[in-house]
Amino acid sequence: MRTKDLGEVGEALSSLVVELKRVGTPEEKKGGLFGFFQKKKDDLESLRVAYSKAETNVDRIAEMLEKHQVTLMKDVAMLDQMYDLNMKYYKELTMYILAGKKRLAQVRAEDLEALRKKAGETGAQEDAQAYNDMANMCTRFEKKLHDLELTRMISIQMGPQTRLIQNNDALMLEKIQSSLVNTIPLWKSQLVLALGLEHSRQATAAQSAVTNMTNELLQKNADMLKMGTIETAKEAERSIVDIQTLQHTNQQLISTLDEVMKIQQEGAQKRREAETELGRIEGELKQKLLELRG
Repeated sequence: MRTKDLGEVGEALSSLVVELKRVGTPEEKKGGLFGFFQKKKDDLESLRVAYSKAETNVDRIAEMLEKHQVTLMKDVAMLDQMYDLNMKYYKELTMYILAGKKRLAQVRAEDLEALRKKAGETGAQEDAQAYNDMANMCTRFEKKLHDLELTRMISIQMGPQTRLIQNNDALMLEKIQSSLVNTIPLWKSQLVLALGLEHSRQATAAQSAVTNMTNELLQKNADMLKMGTIETAKEAERSIVDIQTLQHTNQQLISTLDEVMKIQQEGAQKRREAETELGRIEGELKQKLLELRG
């Protein structure tokens, strides 16, 4: 899996917000939008220059975000393949473990038992050794099966881990998409609107009385303030992550932890039982060897 710095995406989004805010700063210093648009023609040109510079920076940030978006989409697709391969591997491990346990039980019940009986009947050292070798081989095979079970446990854990990472990438993709599709076009539209309003104000100033011009500008500013306030309120009320997503993620994480704890407890119990059984088998073998030598 290719390593990516998601912090870089966050920095790009933060830079976008800073760049969009920067253009509005001079307006506040000059007494708001109404006072700013009442300046002479040179101020209009300064406004165009400021917006042009900001637009260049925003376009550069948008290009960077699009590259991150492509990278995240590739990673999401790769994680899907990784998840499918892991599921296949998990099923194969389960099949091998079941087959191995079945074969081990058969060997212990048939071959090993036959060697034990033969060693007891003949009393020969080589028969006792053959029985001992077979018992050791069964023990080693059981350890191999235990290793496979540990690997299977890791494979089980990889499933939710993969989905968690994939979900994080999907959330970041949605955030980038929202910035590219909503935030940037909206800002550019407001830019055109602001410049258009300034041109209209200058044309009206040449033909109307000061009072009419002032009233018209106040009305336009009120409309713009309403529009900007509504859009700002909508944006402020938007949640970055849906509560349903957080609930689902939390439930999945809790379920994962419960499953891991359960499987670990079962594994520990099986190992304790195996150790007890090995001790019993070892005691029987020692007793039998003592009987043979006796």
